[in-house]
Amino acid sequence: MFTGISKGLKNPLIWRGLIFLIVLWFVIRPAPIIVTLGPPQKVVTINPKMGVHTRLTDEVEEWKIKRTLQMVREMGAPWIVEYFPWGYYEPKKGVYSWAHPDTVVKHALNQGLTVIARLGFVPKWARPKDSIFSYLDPEHYDDFGDFVYAFVEHYRGKIRHIIIWNEPNIALEWGYRPVDPEAYTELLKVAYRRAKEADPEVQVLAGALAPTLAPPGDPWGMNDLEFLRGMYRAGAKDYFDILAVHSYGWTFPPDDPPAPDKVNFRRVELLRQIMEENGDAHKTIIITEGGWNDHPRWSKAVRPGQRVEYTIRAYEIALKEWEWCEAVCLWAFRYPWATHTYQDYFTFVAVDFTPKPIYLEVQRYARGELAQEKLP
Repeated sequence: MFTGISKGLKNPLIWRGLIFLIVLWFVIRPAPIIVTLGPPQKVVTINPKMGVHTRLTDEVEEWKIKRTLQMVREMGAPWIVEYFPWGYYEPKKGVYSWAHPDTVVKHALNQGLTVIARLGFVPKWARPKDSIFSYLDPEHYDDFGDFVYAFVEHYRGKIRHIIIWNEPNIALEWGYRPVDPEAYTELLKVAYRRAKEADPEVQVLAGALAPTLAPPGDPWGMNDLEFLRGMYRAGAKDYFDILAVHSYGWTFPPDDPPAPDKVNFRRVELLRQIMEENGDAHKTIIITEGGWNDHPRWSKAVRPGQRVEYTIRAYEIALKEWEWCEAVCLWAFRYPWATHTYQDYFTFVAVDFTPKPIYLEVQRYARGELAQEKLP
């Protein structure tokens, strides 16, 4: 068999064929897309509190990163929340890889956007074997603190807002362990100190709590109101600058009044009351996730027209009624690929960058084109 192969390779016709195929591949292959920053841009909007939660963590093509952020600006939203996973950027202790986040940040800043960086996702070297990415034991809090320091130092002057962890009041985001506001507060203290060492001006966001009505002792989570109270009891007050809040409306309109036994958009006002009760009235809130879903069959979704109306009204509430709210960053602008679930119906833009009706209507609102019409 091998003799036959060696004889075949000596045949000049075969070599000519191989050379032809190689040349043909170079001729017909798509030319690489050259991506440039272009001139610096500025967001034009009637509402400077508008924002979205982008999902560029797993977007590998630079032109798609640029196009996503360009469309955010063109919609009229000056704020974005973007996820910067610890495990992606410190694969080994003390070894950092900033290439991809550098790309995201440079394009975001060039589009005139303010970046809020969500930090989390534990690398394998900092957690037990076979544990989930959200599992971080106290023995590795200092390792996370080191990453926070490195991140803040690397992006000093570029990123001025960081979120410490995500939804620590639900078991999924706490390593499938019993949620614990005291343990989270200890992590927050470590991260806050290290962030301020790297940049005293950086704004540390705490919480990012999931809105939930979990009863006492529930193994899957803790009521967000009780979790925040627990954070204050554990001494969190001096270790954050801004409270991050997740505010989903589900099937309720944005003006539905808040209540302890209800998850709706204005539930954030109950968290605000707890801040004021603990002497934190001078601090602000940023909604880092939230909004409505318009899936045709999901039980927590609304109709597409309602979603448009509710979204614009939510931005209006933050602008005109909540002086303590800096920004409302709704979930989610676009996914790198379709999930083929109800999650796709949270987005403003399709995977192929086709703007959905909600994008176009929010854009009209941000341009002031609805000013002569009755706003929701």
